[in-house]
Amino acid sequence: MVKITAAEVNKLRKATGAGMMDCKKALVEAEGDFDKAIEILRKKGQKVAAKRADRESTEGAAIAKVNADNTKGISIVLGCETDFVGKNESFVSLAHELAEVALNHASKEEFLAADFDGMTVSEKLIEQTGVIGEKLDINAFEVVEAPFVGSYIHAGNKIATIVGLSSNVEGSAVVAKDVAMQAAAMNPIALNEEGVDATVIEKEIEIAKDQLRAEGKPEAMLDNIAKGKIKRFFKDNTLVNQAFIKDSKQSVAQYVKTIGDVSVTDFKRVALG
Repeated sequence: MVKITAAEVNKLRKATGAGMMDCKKALVEAEGDFDKAIEILRKKGQKVAAKRADRESTEGAAIAKVNADNTKGISIVLGCETDFVGKNESFVSLAHELAEVALNHASKEEFLAADFDGMTVSEKLIEQTGVIGEKLDINAFEVVEAPFVGSYIHAGNKIATIVGLSSNVEGSAVVAKDVAMQAAAMNPIALNEEGVDATVIEKEIEIAKDQLRAEGKPEAMLDNIAKGKIKRFFKDNTLVNQAFIKDSKQSVAQYVKTIGDVSVTDFKRVALG
């Protein structure tokens, strides 16, 4: 039998993240062939992934990254099955590494097919499913491109947001982060009124009218009062119209204007679950 050294086991562990005993077994089975041992561990990952395909990967880490010149940001969720794994330092580190790769791609499909240490991102997820013993998946992938992009990751990696501003001016970094924090905390359904789906507006109008009828308001008054309620709905649920959480006397749009002729062009919010 080929003698397997501790150095060889450690090298394989660093390359794959697998446990020491799993690495030793793979090297013994591969008769010391390093590449073959990696393949053995990958196949183990495929078997585990197949067994756990129907599991829910609702825990994990939500990560946001922005490129060096702050013109593009991505937010992803690397999902796993348990909170215990989601908080693990090596798991969070993997999520950050994957997010760095994601920055170079425009879609989830393109990202999953991208290279990650000599294998695709999809293959890496399968490999790590074997290492960790839980189903791993990319549960969200969002992109924002703008003259200035900022980001925010909520404590515990539960929520990640990216925000685009119309200009890169002095103060953009602070404002973009503040607005990204706003989006994380308040979970707006759209950037502005135009971004709200027509069916949502229709549903809200009907709810408002039903409430008004129940209060005994005359039918002729319903449309006008419902319009007022819809304005309130936009104020509560669209990012730029929301009251700014650090100063409720101004809206988010008004706060952004404090650094110049600047507006919010886009935002994306990803979260666990």
